[in-house]
Parts: sequence; structure tokens; C-alpha cells
Amino acid sequence: MKNIINRIMESKRISIEDAMVLYDKADLLTLGQLANNIRKRIHPDPVVTYIIDRNINYTNICQSQCKFCAFYKQEGARGGYILTQEELFQKIRETIALGGHQIMIQGGLHPHLGMEYYEKILGDVKREFPNLWIHGFSPPEIIHISRLSKLSVHETIQRLQEAGLDSIPGGGAEILVDRVRQLVSPIKCSTSEWLDVMKKAHNLGMRTTATMMFGHLEIPQERWEHLEKLRTLQDETKGFTAFIPWPFQPKNTQIKVEENTGSGYLRMLAISRIFLDNFDNIQASWVTQGSKIAQIALFFGANDMGSTMIEENVVKAAEVTFRLSESEICSMIEGAGYRACKRNMLYHIQD
Repeated sequence: MKNIINRIMESKRISIEDAMVLYDKADLLTLGQLANNIRKRIHPDPVVTYIIDRNINYTNICQSQCKFCAFYKQEGARGGYILTQEELFQKIRETIALGGHQIMIQGGLHPHLGMEYYEKILGDVKREFPNLWIHGFSPPEIIHISRLSKLSVHETIQRLQEAGLDSIPGGGAEILVDRVRQLVSPIKCSTSEWLDVMKKAHNLGMRTTATMMFGHLEIPQERWEHLEKLRTLQDETKGFTAFIPWPFQPKNTQIKVEENTGSGYLRMLAISRIFLDNFDNIQASWVTQGSKIAQIALFFGANDMGSTMIEENVVKAAEVTFRLSESEICSMIEGAGYRACKRNMLYHIQD
């Protein structure tokens, strides 16, 4: 293991095998120190960023029926909804009133909503709020839209972009290994399809984020395979702005496993920072971990605190209800000895 640590300290790339050794044998504080050194090398200024936005779920009706999801409703089920235009606009107005300039809009794989629906949403929003950045529609949604509308993935992304979509979130990645995807989300897009959406978006000039939900039915090696796929695509396109890992929340889902611990999250976060040497930004998940662990994460490789999450429904459906205001996020960052700076999706600092 000493040779691996020396390579990391010399800024050399580690392999899947190296990551497995670190995960099995390195103590938590050593991992934190290694990750923090990399974070300081990439971001030498004592700054931690955050963004004010709102995660708007335009529908919870979904035919995917993922076993890890406590949020979705089947078509016709009680509690299923599609937001009206006025409901959507009201959520955006509330976001802008709180200082937000971006929304993240995602939903289920609705069996009947095709391209025309999404073009109308985007067009209506951009006409009413021309300066709003729309970060929306994860790769599984884009694959689903393309199939319903009998369009290629390239055409689907291009039409969404022309209608007003600015960037794509990394949702629906879970673990980018098809063995795992067949267990937890067999109806959802495959690993290669997820990666293909991101590659095509990058080639069209769009920036995206990358995510990983871990701690369910994967084995540790599959986590590193996931990271390697992201790193390989980033080498090619340089289109990812950030990586966001978070632990699976099992309550109210079909997957019964023990909840992930804070130390397990920090270990995963640190190795992610070490492994993803071509990603500029790693985000802490206060939404799943709470403020104290998220604050510690700033010393385990994270340089970004993510969104104020004015609204969040998916994690809340699994009975995880951490909430922080902008002032609380700034106080948490400053309490860790950093300067809090508001950013946009492209990680440009905003006044």
C-alpha cells in the first residue's frame, strides 16, 4: 500500500486494483489526508462553493419501478401527478425570490410524455424566465423520450437544447455496471446508454454532472468500475463539471440493507477524489448526510456543498429530511475555515 500512497502523492493515476487496496486497507484519516491534498492542489484558495436552485419533479409517474426508489407512482395510482404550468412557474418564482438563477427539473419515465411535451415545458419556461438556467432531464429520461418519440439520442438532446435545456444532471447512474442495474433498475437504460447520452451531450457543447448512488446491491469493485467509466469519458470529452456520490437510503424501498455509515461515506468520498483525477469538483452530500458529516467532507476531498435544495422529494420519500438554508450552508462552510462562494452550474463565482 505504501507504493500506492507514494504514487498518489506524486500526482500519478491510480487503478481499480489500487482503489480496492485503499478501500480494504487504508485507515480513514490517511484517505482523508490524501484526498484533501488533492483538493488543495486543484483548488488552492480556501473557497467552498454552493448554488441556489430547486429540484423540481415535474411528475412522479414512472414506469421504471426501480427497487431503490420510494418516490415513484405507477400510472393511475393515488398520489400520481404532473405539474401544471402555473405550479411549475410558481416554484420558479419562489426560487428566484430566494436568489436562485437555476432549476433542476427531473421526473419519472412517464409512459405518454413525448418530445412535444418537453419542448413545450422548456419553451414556456424560457419565455417567462429568459435568464433562468435549466439543468434537467437525466440520461434515463432522455433515452425514454427518444424511444417514445422515435428519435435518435442525438436528435433528442439537440431538440431539447434548442428548446432551452442548458445542461444535464447525472441522475440515473446509480452504479454503472449492468449486473447491478439489472438487479435494481432493470427497465432503466443500460450503462453504455447512460454514457452515450453524456458523450453526445458533451459533443453538442453541453456540460453535465456525474453521480453515483452506492451501498445497495453492488460489490466494492463495481464502485471502482463505475468511477473508471466516468474517468475514461472525462478524458475524452472533458464535459463533466462535477462528481456527486451519495449513499443509498433504504427506507420505504424494496431493497433491505443496513444504512450506510458516515465513516463509510467519507471513505467513499475520499477515494472518489483520489481516483477521479480529471474532475475539478467533488460535491458533498449534506442532503443525505446532514450538516456535520458534510462539513467533515470538506476535509475528505469535497470542495463544493451543492445546492440549497429549496425543494427535494426523492430522498425525502426515503425519510431523510435534512434541510439547510443559504445562510446555514454559508455558516457551515465558514465554520470549517473556508470562504463560502455562490456559483452557477459551470462553477463560475457569482456576486
